[in-house]
Amino acid sequence: MGYFDAASGVPLHPVARQALVASLDEGWADPGRLYREGRRARMLLDAAREAAAEVVGCRPDELVFTSSGTRAVHTGVAGALAGRRRAGRHLIVSAVEHSSVLHAAEAHEADGGTVTRVAVDRTGAVAADAYAAALRPDTALACLQSANHEVGTEQPVARVAEACRAAGVPLLVDAAQSLGWGPVPGGWSLLTASAHKWGGPPGVGLLVVRKGVRFAVRGPSDERESGRAAGFGSLPAIVAAAASLRAVRAEADAEAARLRRLTDRIRARVPQLVPDVEVVGDPVRRLPGIVTFSCLYVDGETLLHELDREGFSVSSGSSCTSSTLTPSHVLRAMGVLSEGNVRVSLPAGTREEDVDRFLAVLPGAVAGVREKLGAPVAAEDARPESDAVVVDAVGRRCPIPVIELAKVIGDVPVGGTVRVLADDEAARLDIPAWCEMRGQEYVGEEPADRGSAYVVRRLG
Repeated sequence: MGYFDAASGVPLHPVARQALVASLDEGWADPGRLYREGRRARMLLDAAREAAAEVVGCRPDELVFTSSGTRAVHTGVAGALAGRRRAGRHLIVSAVEHSSVLHAAEAHEADGGTVTRVAVDRTGAVAADAYAAALRPDTALACLQSANHEVGTEQPVARVAEACRAAGVPLLVDAAQSLGWGPVPGGWSLLTASAHKWGGPPGVGLLVVRKGVRFAVRGPSDERESGRAAGFGSLPAIVAAAASLRAVRAEADAEAARLRRLTDRIRARVPQLVPDVEVVGDPVRRLPGIVTFSCLYVDGETLLHELDREGFSVSSGSSCTSSTLTPSHVLRAMGVLSEGNVRVSLPAGTREEDVDRFLAVLPGAVAGVREKLGAPVAAEDARPESDAVVVDAVGRRCPIPVIELAKVIGDVPVGGTVRVLADDEAARLDIPAWCEMRGQEYVGEEPADRGSAYVVRRLG
């Protein structure tokens, strides 16, 4: 079997399992109590905090354990904004942050704050200069992921942190995807992470707040974890999270080099094996285990089911895989193709033969989905040309509008146009992406009686 969705979560690391079992008998008591059982639990908690802090590169008293990575993000963003309310209520985030950060930004806006969302390039990376330009006298906090969770692109954290420090603005780094691979560079102010991303148990997050950062806990709190994580946490899970973090980091360099070779192979071979594919994300500045690509004329959800039947677990940012029927905000911000999107994220220990089998299975799976959808597979017989062709795809979901566009583009002479009528949100992203891939001109979007009209001019 091929579990290729490590970016979502990985199986429990053997060291985490050992630490979890060992601490069940010793870590059940309240570490805030002074009797023997409480003192023993406190020793375990302190040891876990010191181990995690050493790996993160911070002081133990700067790190607290939360109930999840999402909780760490929400607490960190809210606390930093509240602590710097006198400075202003302006928040900066990138357009490709994890949903936990974007939801925190939306809540801040709803509460009367302002948010600047910094755009990314086609690889998914922000420009440090763009963050610097977004800084204002009333900026209270900036947020930037260390690496993107969908395409693996690493962000220029050190340079952004330098710009923020010069402006006196704290930077919160979401390090969920990268912390298991290495320390986060630069002078960041706050950091969050989640144990299930590196082989720890679910239900444990990290929140680091550097000394000197103004921070005010929002909502009710208690005496635990510096008041930043209320409640009695699972001490055995915390111990297992810290132990596994130390273990994976000890193995990280060798495993990263091995996984990078495997993902380089996937990046190179997929376009050779499958026609009409776009590999997305930065080809160099990326996490070692993630490779993402999008296939024209493919329903992402159907492709995932086909691969699952072949024994491969992957994920997708296609709109067809979500209940909202909107494409991934990451792919949308990058301006790349969203239909038929596949994210392969290899866990530690992935075998070369598993990757080879995936590459052998993928072409047939894609071809089968395309055949079911009636996608164009070869040049058709000559048909009468018309200067303008209209494709009515209203009420039809991705990738049908693009498939219908591909079928008729040959019906217009060079310089003629095709108007695609569609009401699927993904069309706004996928039709321009198709034009770029196929060398056609995307003229733009026009209002229509039903849905929108996407105008494409044939160039050749």
